[in-house]
Order: sequence, then C-alpha cells, then structure tokens
Amino acid sequence: MNKRITSIKFRRRREAVTNYKKRLEMVKSGLDRIVLRKTNTRILAQVARYSPKGDVVLVQADSNELSTYKWPGRANRPTAYLTGLLLAKKYKDAKSREHILDTGLASPVKNSIPFVFEKGCIDGGMKVRSGVKMDEKTYNASDSKFASELKSKSPDKYKKQYSAYIKEGVDPESMQKLFNEVKEKIIKG
Repeated sequence: MNKRITSIKFRRRREAVTNYKKRLEMVKSGLDRIVLRKTNTRILAQVARYSPKGDVVLVQADSNELSTYKWPGRANRPTAYLTGLLLAKKYKDAKSREHILDTGLASPVKNSIPFVFEKGCIDGGMKVRSGVKMDEKTYNASDSKFASELKSKSPDKYKKQYSAYIKEGVDPESMQKLFNEVKEKIIKG
C-alpha cells in the first residue's frame, strides 16, 4: 500500500494573500518595505521593518487623508501619486534609509498604480531601490481636456463618468489645477 505524503501550504498562501517566496527575498534584502495595497476605493500604504516577532509599522498613509487637502479620494493614479508623496512627508527617516516596494500579489505593469505611488514616494524624498522613469502626464490628472471634450459632445456620458466628482463638488475639468495645488500643499507640509 502506497501512502502519499502531502504538504499543506500556509493558510495565507492557500488563500492567495501572501507570496512567501517574494516576501522572503524582500526580507533578506534588509531594507524597509514600502507596503502598498489598493482596494476599490482607497490606496493604503505603510513603511514596515522586519522583526522576528512580526513586522513593525513605522508610518502609514491612507488616500482618505487627502480629503484634508480637498482632494477627492479614489483608487486612481493621481491619488496614488499624492498618497506616496504624503507617506514620504510623514516619514522622518525617509532620506536616511533605502527602501524597497512591496506590491504584494499585484502584477508589475508599466505606469500602473504601484509605480505611480513609488514615484510619489521618490519625489517626496524617499530612497527607493528602483528604476522608475515615467512621464508626469501619467499621473497628474491631465484628463481635464478629455472631460471638457466629453462634456461638449455627450453631456449624459460626462455626468455618468464623473458623477462621484460632481457629487463632491469637484469640477472634473479643473482636476489638473487641483492636483498641482494639493501637491504643493503636501510638499510644503
């Protein structure tokens, strides 16, 4: 009689929550991790340092905190950039240590939210081990021209696409101006 021995994977791996191989590589690097998680409506970020008893969170930022700067929080690229900038400004040791980006199970796609967030951290003064190079147009809310064109061509589509912004009293056609104002406020502290 042949008995098979099967190994049961860790619970978080079975639930597709943690990639332990990727995590082990980051922990072995000895660098603090910038942990980024995206939900349908928010961008959540932390700077975490490994400890044998469990990771220690040094600082955290949430895209909902951008409401104090009058920015409508969404899970999009401009919000990701501003959240990265906010995290860097909140973190006191940002310039003294090097960091590595931990995107979890997210796939690395060029100009996607994790890399735009990382660009915000770098612009805020954090040292991040990366080769990110991107054009500012990918994250600076420059679709205000598109909003203007859509409003003139199809007012119904405009209202539907930007309904959440309109409900909050934000003019989609002036998003780029608002983005630049919020960016300056965060930088000035």
